[in-house]
Amino acid sequence: MTTYSDSGVNITAGDSASRNAYAHACSTFPSRKGMIGEPVQEEDGYAGFLDMGDYYLVQSDDSTGSKIDLAFAVGKLDTLGYDLVAMVADDAVCTGAEPISISNTLDVPKIDPDQIDQLMSGLAKACTEQKIVIPAGEIAEVPGAVERGVWSATVIGVVAKDKVLKPETIEEGDVIISLKSGVARSNGFSLIRKILSDKFGDNWVNEKWKGAITYGDIMLTPSVVYSNAILKLIGRYGEDREVNVKGVAHITGGGIPSKLGRVLKKSGKGADLNSIWKPHEAIADLIELGSVPIEEAYKTFNMGNGMMVIVPDEEVDKALEILIGEGLYARRAGVVTAEPKIEFDSFNGEKLEFSL
Repeated sequence: MTTYSDSGVNITAGDSASRNAYAHACSTFPSRKGMIGEPVQEEDGYAGFLDMGDYYLVQSDDSTGSKIDLAFAVGKLDTLGYDLVAMVADDAVCTGAEPISISNTLDVPKIDPDQIDQLMSGLAKACTEQKIVIPAGEIAEVPGAVERGVWSATVIGVVAKDKVLKPETIEEGDVIISLKSGVARSNGFSLIRKILSDKFGDNWVNEKWKGAITYGDIMLTPSVVYSNAILKLIGRYGEDREVNVKGVAHITGGGIPSKLGRVLKKSGKGADLNSIWKPHEAIADLIELGSVPIEEAYKTFNMGNGMMVIVPDEEVDKALEILIGEGLYARRAGVVTAEPKIEFDSFNGEKLEFSL
């Protein structure tokens, strides 16, 4: 049996550190009281808000995590930009904001112009598709500080004050739509590497998964970026809202229980998910290889469900039409319930329940 903690990740310590870090961050807020850019305290949110008068600037930060180690090991760096954009833009849009710019910082032990070219060409392509610009960045050569590379980004978004999504308005009977994910997005890679290296050794990236496809290639599958499609529902800055979206959950680290739970907690409601997507076959195989407990798997990976959108029942068909029209796989995954817990059947039939 392999768990996330076996791979060296301490979720409890991470949560504690995040709470402490946010407390220190909030201690800076009074310094801009009454000034342009006064911050708005947002507990357990996807991004930070800065008051700009008629609108908010929204800021969020993240990285590709250790998926970048896999990219270097495989020798393919031109798709990792999609993972970086997904991590930050898909967080920002959960607030109702339109992501408009991304700056990035790349720390490497030694600058290789070809590697930088691959990384940045992929980032530029992903940003262009999402109508996001890259106004700034930094490449730092830090020998000894990192072994391969660490790539992080900050997204800036904009949202009119009356367009901020309000999860507190979620009601019993509202419908949860799930958008299908690819393979592993950019979360849980410490556990992925732990399982596959234990099974196949240090050269696991070249081990065949199916036919000619290696585990390295399939796990490097770039993230789907949902931002554009969500903006078709809620409208970009200055546009009307097409669908009354009440909440959006980006299913990343912590999985459905954490990320959907974060949104539902604001309304005191829960969810009965009777038709979520199954995980990609490679993730299902990985879970079997590592004897990962099913509950642990759903708290580590998105398990095929990259983003969840909560809308009134009468607007489901319109929302699905728009999302599918944007080239995404979208389905009615379940309903909002009165009791604060999330229930669903796992892909292997095991019934799971998570209290909120």
